[in-house]
Amino acid sequence: MPTTHITKADFSHFSEYPTRWNDNDQYGHLNNAIYYHYFDSVINDYLIKHCGLTGNPSTTPIIGLVVSSYCEFYAPVSFPQTLVLGLSATKIGRSSVTYEVGVFQKGKEDGRPVAVGGYTHVFVDSVSRKSLSIATHADLQHGLERIARHPSITSKL
Repeated sequence: MPTTHITKADFSHFSEYPTRWNDNDQYGHLNNAIYYHYFDSVINDYLIKHCGLTGNPSTTPIIGLVVSSYCEFYAPVSFPQTLVLGLSATKIGRSSVTYEVGVFQKGKEDGRPVAVGGYTHVFVDSVSRKSLSIATHADLQHGLERIARHPSITSKL
């Protein structure tokens, strides 16, 4: 099993997600695409609840577009299990943010993830699709700063 230096302590926001029967692939473990679904869910849930985004492009002036993504796998997971997703922002730029998500098995308290992944959002005007400064949207900026990782912790990106 590959190792990573990332642990649960590197994340400040957590959400639980139960696996579903149809998340398993033909090999009896979660299909790799499911992890990206989890990343998208935990990130957008955080943006809606803590950063002032509505989740509806027609009612919010700013949206995040994914420009890059990745996932590294360290241990298999399968249904039925509950996963704990840890979220942090590893880099906040003028109009972009890079997130990292640690995927942990609930009840397994060794602090090691079964997967680590994430993506980069570029924030744009919901109509023109031109990039917008995060600093001009106070709720977004403050919400992202709350999950910003300490500079001494290095992202997998």
